[in-house]
Amino acid sequence: MSNHKNQTGNPSPDLENYIEQHTSQEDEVLYELRRQTHLKVLRPRMVSGPVQGQLLTMLCRMIRPKAILEIGTFTGYSAICMARGTANNATLDTIERDDELEPLIRNYFQKAGLEGKINLHIGDALKVIENIHRSFDLVFMDGDKREYPAYYDAVIRKMNPGGYILADNILWNGKVIEPLDPGDDYTKGILEFNNKVKDDPRVEQVILPIRDGLMIIRVK
Repeated sequence: MSNHKNQTGNPSPDLENYIEQHTSQEDEVLYELRRQTHLKVLRPRMVSGPVQGQLLTMLCRMIRPKAILEIGTFTGYSAICMARGTANNATLDTIERDDELEPLIRNYFQKAGLEGKINLHIGDALKVIENIHRSFDLVFMDGDKREYPAYYDAVIRKMNPGGYILADNILWNGKVIEPLDPGDDYTKGILEFNNKVKDDPRVEQVILPIRDGLMIIRVK
């Protein structure tokens, strides 16, 4: 094993720093949001960060989606990154379960000048998805890992042909290749999702080992 990777195969801290230093830098709004997330919010590592954020921006510029759905806003970093990668007439619906995060999210959407482009929904994602009456070119899944299979079933029906689904954390810190603890519903959800996608003839997919694993799924 290379000494530049840890036991899960992810880059070492030194290599992560090198990758970040050679990736286009986040602007002041994103830097401030990431800092405030670490200061004020539990589990701040859930924030996308500059490398994944820049990847999301660039993917949006390549895919050119007109309608995006995000499941799991957290503090809004990834939504801002995706919205910045889209055309002026594109829309982004993002769903967050934790209503205590709403003031922070809206504050930074406004600071980024994107409050008119991003529709924030507070509530249960599966219920919200039912009430969004549009189809999507891009979906970014980063919500409750136990619900990933249900999220997939809910959004695949709303995808435009040739659309993309991005699913975050699908390597789950390497637990996907370890013996499953019967009480670990989070890993169980990820495993079920990964297998569901693998066996679905409607899509093609690839896993990128960025951060905790990102699956790119294309609807045929």
